[in-house]
Amino acid sequence: QDAIDRKEKRSETFKTAVHALETDTPALKAEELGRRAPQWVRDNLVTMCMRCREPFNAITRRRHHCRACGYVVCARCSDYKAELQYDGNRPNRVCQECFIFLTGHTVLEDREGKHKGILEKGAAEVSSRSLLCSSLQLLDKNGKGGTRGWFVIPQDDPLVLYVYAAPQDVRAHTSIPLLGYEVRDMPQSESRHLFQLVQSRQVFTFVADTEELKQRWMKAMARSAAGITEEEDADE
Repeated sequence: QDAIDRKEKRSETFKTAVHALETDTPALKAEELGRRAPQWVRDNLVTMCMRCREPFNAITRRRHHCRACGYVVCARCSDYKAELQYDGNRPNRVCQECFIFLTGHTVLEDREGKHKGILEKGAAEVSSRSLLCSSLQLLDKNGKGGTRGWFVIPQDDPLVLYVYAAPQDVRAHTSIPLLGYEVRDMPQSESRHLFQLVQSRQVFTFVADTEELKQRWMKAMARSAAGITEEEDADE
């Protein structure tokens, strides 16, 4: 029972869903697992398994949904069956964490015990407690192509910009320490709202969807670059 209680507290399944994200998927409360059908996290909001954090691919690691919590998981992390009350107590595919919670059984492998690295902070969790988060495009060095992702400045780590491939990913693919950077405005180019982070020879060029969003990011990054760690005023 103690192991189940610890699993319940540590599992992201039971954390409050992020507000103002690009999804309206609410998290189920612990007591609702198995009793109420979850709303599935959409496939296009994640690029990696929401449990083991391994990237998905079309051949060896395909997407599946846990029928208890609605997370997008790989085959290995959803290779469990549990009876779900909302489905007439029929066995359904569930993730390891929900299997342990619903059945009380233990499993040989315990990934939860591993220490989380600096990038292993879930986008939804971090975004729900952020100074600013949204989609942006980070251009490559020649300014022509680039990667679109989900960018977050967390409240508890306000001097770092975390970059996720999608807004529900459970691991960031990179981070940028903001302290000491200069934030530069750039003229609008082909209806693109551009701005830069510059420090010595290191330059990052971003594209925001709107001018208003661009100005919000420039303000937030400038505060972090100057080492200002308190939250923004009410207008943010």
